[in-house]
Amino acid sequence: MLNLYPTQIESVSLHRVGNKSKNEPTFLSSSPFSLTDEMAGLLKEYFFRPFREKEENYYRFSNEVDLEFNEIFKSIAQLFENPSQSHAISKKITSYLYDQSSHPHIKSGEVYIAHLSDVVLDNQKIDAVGIFKSELKHDFLQFEEKEENLDILVRQGININKLDKGCIVFNVDKEEGYKVLSVDSNRYDAKYWLESFLGLEPLTDENFYTKNYLKFCQNFAKDVVLPAEDKQQEVLFMNRAVNHFAKNDAFEESSFLNEVMENPELIPEFKHYKVEKGPKFSIEDVSNFDIANKAVSDARKKIKNVIQLDTNIQIKMDFINPESAEKFVEKGWDEERQMYYYLVYFNKEQKS
Repeated sequence: MLNLYPTQIESVSLHRVGNKSKNEPTFLSSSPFSLTDEMAGLLKEYFFRPFREKEENYYRFSNEVDLEFNEIFKSIAQLFENPSQSHAISKKITSYLYDQSSHPHIKSGEVYIAHLSDVVLDNQKIDAVGIFKSELKHDFLQFEEKEENLDILVRQGININKLDKGCIVFNVDKEEGYKVLSVDSNRYDAKYWLESFLGLEPLTDENFYTKNYLKFCQNFAKDVVLPAEDKQQEVLFMNRAVNHFAKNDAFEESSFLNEVMENPELIPEFKHYKVEKGPKFSIEDVSNFDIANKAVSDARKKIKNVIQLDTNIQIKMDFINPESAEKFVEKGWDEERQMYYYLVYFNKEQKS
């Protein structure tokens, strides 16, 4: 669990990087940026907002030969060891980013490298390094008094409500490549930031497996349960799956299948589907792992638990009490109308 509200910016260096293939220059500031309290507050909101709004999908630095060959990993490790050299190291990081900026689609922009303190990760205060980049410029209006008239001037700048690219490297698990979060709002150059520059790969921890296994179950429900049974059973299957994850600390696949698969004939279908589709979710060889509660909560918010009928009526199921949908909702066929129906039992209507 990440908490960035108490985080302080200890130092920040500001540079500009161009597109190498277009012979655009790079500008490296000679000294760190001088922060005021007001500017620190604005930058914290600019840097951290997307990380508060985004799922916590962690990465780690990697290299196919050895981690020490990952240039950003090396630079970050040096900065953690010697924060007084952060500005000199920020120049190395920016120069390396410039070397990776050779595709014509890559936009020039400002690069901010910040040393952060009091980051709370999993209830522990640590330091971190943030690398952020602003790319897209937006028009804004400025007003100026000229003698007896008010004049409008068109200026260009960045939108501090939308960070274009960024990553935060947390000073934990160095030997495994640190824990890293990354955001990228612009999808026209997806591989450039995550792979070419940072050299990141997904961190396969309990959060990763919990999230991906539930996504896999969601696809199984849509591709197999729905065609084999109906929409109600698709929703109920996901209800049972999410609740199994919510009430257990560890996942064991055979126990999961015995509890959530009411139709035993679908168990072989599930295993076959896992062989076929499991690699897409990186869970093909995974049948036991610790469950991450945050990932379960995030999944519960995203999974649709609504039966949408072609008569413009919706029936919403309850993820917290899935047994209600099984006890008090019946599906049938009306011969006279030649239509399906749902019969819903209740004692009284609840006030909203």
